Amino acid sequence: MWTDAGTHRRSSSTVNTLESIFSLQNQVALVTGGSRGIGRAIAEVFAQAGARVAIVALDRARLAATASELRSQGYVVLDCACDVSQPSAVEATVQQVVGEYGRVDILVNNAGILQAGPITNFAAADWERLIAVNLNSVFYFCRAVSPLLSEQRRGRIINISSISAQTGGVSGSVQYAASKGGMLSLTKTLARDLAPFDVTVNAICPGQIETQMGALTGEARRRVLEMIPLGRLGTPQDIAYAALFLASAAASYITGATIDVNGGILKR
Repeated sequence: MWTDAGTHRRSSSTVNTLESIFSLQNQVALVTGGSRGIGRAIAEVFAQAGARVAIVALDRARLAATASELRSQGYVVLDCACDVSQPSAVEATVQQVVGEYGRVDILVNNAGILQAGPITNFAAADWERLIAVNLNSVFYFCRAVSPLLSEQRRGRIINISSISAQTGGVSGSVQYAASKGGMLSLTKTLARDLAPFDVTVNAICPGQIETQMGALTGEARRRVLEMIPLGRLGTPQDIAYAALFLASAAASYITGATIDVNGGILKR
C-alpha cells in the first residue's frame, strides 16, 4: 500500500514517476478541523492524490456541507462530527473511520481555536478550553491512532502548529502560542517513539494564512505584509501541499521535523 522512496531508486524493473511518489492511492487520511480553511484544503489535496478522507469537525452543518461539496467532485469522504477536546469522542471517531474504511494511514491534527488578549483578561476556563482543543486533542488522536499505525508498520502523523510556537506570536497570544509550542514538543518525542514502526511524525508551522480564523484587515494587514519577504499572505493550499509532501513516499526519511511555511519570516 505504501511505497518507500528508496524502493523507487533501487527498482530496475519499474519506471516510477513523481506522480506515483506523491500518490496517496488506497490510503486513508483522517483530518481534524477539516470542514474549512487549512483542514479543508488538506482534505481536498489528499483526495486529489487518491486518498479516502475522513474530515472531523464540531459544526455538523458546515461539516456536512463540506463533505457534500467534496463528494460532488468525485472524492470519497466521510464526515465525522466530534468534539476533539473529549477523549471518548476522539476514540469513537477513530473507530468510526476504521469501521468505514478498515484502516487509518495518515493523521492530520489541524483542529484549533484562537483567543487573543492580555493574559489577565482570561479565566482559567478560557485557558483550559483552548489547551483542550489545540493540544489535548493532538494527544488524544495520536494515542488512538498510534497502535493502528504501529501494527501496520507504516504511517504518517502531521501536526499543524504555528509560527507562534517559534516566535511567541504577537502580543496577547500567550495561550495560543503555548498550545502550539506544546504541539512541537509532542511531535519530536512521538517521532522518536514511533520510528521503529516506520511511522513518521512531523509538524508544519504556518505563518499568516488567509483563513476566516486568521483574517486581517486594514493597518494590521499592512504591517504583517511588511514582515513577509515574499510580500503576500499564505493560502490554505500552501499548507496543504506541504502536508501532501510529508504524507507521501517522498518524505519517508523525514521524522521529528518542523516545516516552516511562512513566506520567509525568519525571526525566532
